[in-house]
Amino acid sequence: MIYELRTYTVKQGTAPEMAKHAGTVGRDIRGDNYGKLEGYWVSDIGHLNQLMHLWSYSDLNERARLRAELGKNKRWTSEYIPVTRPNLIRQEVRLLNPVIAPKAPAATPNVYELRAYRTRPGASRQWADLIAGVMPVREKYSKIVGLWVTEAGQPNEACHIWAYSDLNARAAARAGAMKDPGWQEFIGKSAPLLEEMHSTIMLPAAHSPLK
Repeated sequence: MIYELRTYTVKQGTAPEMAKHAGTVGRDIRGDNYGKLEGYWVSDIGHLNQLMHLWSYSDLNERARLRAELGKNKRWTSEYIPVTRPNLIRQEVRLLNPVIAPKAPAATPNVYELRAYRTRPGASRQWADLIAGVMPVREKYSKIVGLWVTEAGQPNEACHIWAYSDLNARAAARAGAMKDPGWQEFIGKSAPLLEEMHSTIMLPAAHSPLK
């Protein structure tokens, strides 16, 4: 299984309408016939005016085939693309190998946090294995949605998504984890592997499978 995280930076004020268009016209055209939609979010804190959408494919060959087929879909090229393209400023694509496959939170609604960590060259899998190993400790405080290492797009990067009932729950979970000796041990082992850490708080769009 391969995952694709697409991040679109759009013109100020257009993100809500872009998300709505993706959830109505886009979903009507695509369904899950051109890759399975795992989640769709609008950024709220961090990088603003961004849309993040996560897709899954059986492998890279299927992704290439389905995206080529989508590009030939007349409704896609005549009804969807002409509305979205004028509002796009930048598109970023990460192809991701799963370490912990995405799983829906037990309860809804949620706010989500995307954390993207750039590691020293060649160390992303080592870092991901370390956090996967300490997950029973970390998940005492909040549950992970998914963990990946990049295949392409942003080398030497690990991406993880977390869900919280609200921002107060996030603050409490992170404070609790920071006091846990097991988590402190993990930080001591993993911190030397990291070069950069980025965080974005995201709100799920109405059509997002992850609510």
